[in-house]
Amino acid sequence: MEALSMKTESIHRDAIIIDAVAPLLERKKYVESYKTGGVTCVAPTVSGGSSSSPAAALQLIGSWLRFIRSREDLKLVRKASDIEDVKRDGQMGILFHFQGTLPFGTDLDLVEAFHSLGVRMVQLTYNRRDYVGNGCEEEIDEGLSNFGRKLVRRLNENRIVIDCTHTGYKTTMDALSLTTQPAVFSHSNSAVIFPSKRNINDDQAKAAAATGGLVGVTVVPFLTVPANGGSARPSLDDLIAHIDHFVSLVGIDHVGLGLDYWWGTLPFSDVETVIEMWEHYVSAGMWNPAVYPHPPHYYPPEIETPEMLLGMTKGLLRRGYKEGDVHKILGLNWLRVFRQVWGA
Repeated sequence: MEALSMKTESIHRDAIIIDAVAPLLERKKYVESYKTGGVTCVAPTVSGGSSSSPAAALQLIGSWLRFIRSREDLKLVRKASDIEDVKRDGQMGILFHFQGTLPFGTDLDLVEAFHSLGVRMVQLTYNRRDYVGNGCEEEIDEGLSNFGRKLVRRLNENRIVIDCTHTGYKTTMDALSLTTQPAVFSHSNSAVIFPSKRNINDDQAKAAAATGGLVGVTVVPFLTVPANGGSARPSLDDLIAHIDHFVSLVGIDHVGLGLDYWWGTLPFSDVETVIEMWEHYVSAGMWNPAVYPHPPHYYPPEIETPEMLLGMTKGLLRRGYKEGDVHKILGLNWLRVFRQVWGA
């Protein structure tokens, strides 16, 4: 048993681990949590929700650039080799990710501007309709707008990863048929296992894989198992069931992690503050309580915080995944996508 534990720790320590969605890093102190968990590259949300703007995104990116510059153990990720470099050098990579396209407004030239500042992955919508198309919580999905089609092409030209999470079915399928680069669902689980507007259908996962992209599974509890009033606590096996499903559907090379930790679901969060935030997002129309149930919400106890991500490696090995496949799920599949889109 001790030898098995040491082997697991060795696999985890040697792996390139990429968590492609980390709104928890709205609070930069949690950088230490990801480092403790062995993460090689993590993607803070530098613009998110339905109320962002070019100015807000610019301010947040500026604060991140200053923070990274102040730390010798962090590096801004601009190309795939940066991730390999930080692994070798004992650093951690920071990947800028937009959850929504509102920072571009209707000015396509802002794609070049934000690319120059390090933005390397952009989600098309956040639940609601915007200039690009429809979010996943809209009752009617008319697909990509004319502006949305132009934006997809411009993102391709700038070699920015297109992310279809939080986006309506037809809008995603339009984007996936139009893109010339691998596209992803950075943090989405299977609607076959648990029907939810925020989860994705099999044909969406297949379409993303057909571009060369992947699906990143998320640890968010109410996207993993049905939550009774938001209080259900899924197990790690509940989460890995979504990985199993996507692996059987699209293959081992097209599944990764987009765990989507945020401070409101950590075990020591102030529940009253979380409820106030939930009420704000619901009243603003950004969260539908039928999809985002009332807090509290709980992560699987095996990986309750980013510090505990060794538990993910243990769980995958326990489930029967071979060492090479564990490495792919933990990060190598994301690295392949990044190399294809960004270049080496």
